[in-house]
Amino acid sequence: MTDFIQLAIFLSALILLTPLLGRYMAKVFLGERNALSPIFHGFETFLYKLSGIDQEKQMNWKSYALNLLLFNLLGFVVLFLLLLFQQYLPLNPQNVPGLSWHLALNTAISFVTNTNWQSYSGESSLSYLVQMAGLTVQNFVSAGTGIAVLIAVMRGLSNRSSSQLGNFWVDLHRSVLYVLIPLSIFLAIILSGQGVIQNFSPYQKAITLDGKQQLIPAGPVASQVAIKQLGTNGGGYFGTNSAHPFENPTPFSNFLQVLAILLIPASLTFTYGRFAGSNRQGWTLFITMMMLFLIGLGLSYYSETGINPLTGIAGSMEGKETRIGLFNSILWSVSTSCASNGSVNAMMDSLSPLSGMIALFNIMLGEVIFGGVGAGLYGMVIFILLTVFIAGLMVGRTPEYLGKKIEAFEIKMSILAILAPCIIILLFSAFAAVTPWGLNSIGNKGPHGLTQILYAFSSAAGNNGSAFAGLTTDTPFFNVSLGFAMLIGRFGIILPVLAIAGSMSAKKRTPPSKGTFRTDNWLFIILLIAVILIVGGLTFFPALALGPIADHLLIGSGISF
Repeated sequence: MTDFIQLAIFLSALILLTPLLGRYMAKVFLGERNALSPIFHGFETFLYKLSGIDQEKQMNWKSYALNLLLFNLLGFVVLFLLLLFQQYLPLNPQNVPGLSWHLALNTAISFVTNTNWQSYSGESSLSYLVQMAGLTVQNFVSAGTGIAVLIAVMRGLSNRSSSQLGNFWVDLHRSVLYVLIPLSIFLAIILSGQGVIQNFSPYQKAITLDGKQQLIPAGPVASQVAIKQLGTNGGGYFGTNSAHPFENPTPFSNFLQVLAILLIPASLTFTYGRFAGSNRQGWTLFITMMMLFLIGLGLSYYSETGINPLTGIAGSMEGKETRIGLFNSILWSVSTSCASNGSVNAMMDSLSPLSGMIALFNIMLGEVIFGGVGAGLYGMVIFILLTVFIAGLMVGRTPEYLGKKIEAFEIKMSILAILAPCIIILLFSAFAAVTPWGLNSIGNKGPHGLTQILYAFSSAAGNNGSAFAGLTTDTPFFNVSLGFAMLIGRFGIILPVLAIAGSMSAKKRTPPSKGTFRTDNWLFIILLIAVILIVGGLTFFPALALGPIADHLLIGSGISF
């Protein structure tokens, strides 16, 4: 009963905050006066003048994409150099050395793409300067980039015969200045009050009760935890992420962090409705995401609380923190895999095979169940176009969405965006599973080892960043291949989506008629869920059958790996 009460409180908070934050973000990106305009408007104008940005200049989709790519390339280069040469830079009281070239490459790509995959332990591998000026900065701007792309897509769907999608620099500034920074400051203050550390002290030496010396890590943690959750980044300050008591010390801090993971992605559905001119459109997407989320949560909870055939114990606490508990570990695993967040408060490798499969399948679906900030919703738009296209074929009508015709170009770009990460996941996993470079890194044999490989490449291509554990990835092969998967998973979707936005923006809108296929009712919700599940199921079911499903069946027979 306690578990269901906690779930009810969590869902109530999320549903209540969605329209409040969503309405505020709509005002921000529509250029309307909002609650923070008196504080930030002058500073925003100053930033434009300082950087030479003409906020009135509009961009077509190609110009928008070019500016986005150049900005992300610059961020990658700066972060890569910081990671390589951190031993020569200030704010390094522990004198940690620079990373190897391949680990620096992987980490720089990871944070620039909002993936935050970590093949290292932050407290022992990175200086305070790199944590703040490198990782935390990218946590803000990579999240801001995802929101900016979504705003451009929403303009493309709502514009009337215009090739312009807005200004990337304005959208990026407003995402960071009006949304991410205020929310992060607020959350960081509360987390600090809960015991999440925030300091610049050197690591402290302590003597344990048995007389041994222990090194107690320190650092600016609360500020990074706040944006890692709100920006669906997920990269932890500590190697054990939010399972570490300095990152997540209390049940209340745990509640706030898991709520923060879904808060902005959920609220953007309401913002979407405001741009579309119909709140029903936004709530339709929210309900679709929530239904998929609850289905996954229910299956994961059922599997994780069931009796383990090997131990005869129900509700295994292996790999979980007692201060957090079983239900909150399951809720987090489903939330983080739905939202391309990637942070963890329990070890994914210790989940039951079916519970681990739910987390893996959530990522494989394209991170569209809430998804990353901005990224989840523009990924969902691709499935919306496919659903409308299929429905149009079924009834013999030209498919339309929000009054605009969906034609061959939009479908080609949608298929490209769906196939790109799928191909990367399956091909790279297959290669790793048959070569020494991949096999030498797995911690378990059999289907469990295959699941570890599948999860790694799914997490990278889905820009999730969580790890199944048990897989040694700090090798040249995995650092380079996972880095490439992250790039394809990020920009292999952003570019087709912006192309779709540009194409749709230039089209005329036709008023709805009696023959218009509605996209704001329960029939459309059911069709959309079916398309998402069928595409994911047909693509990945054979791999899942060889991995977590086989693992589940073998455990039922008393065989483990």
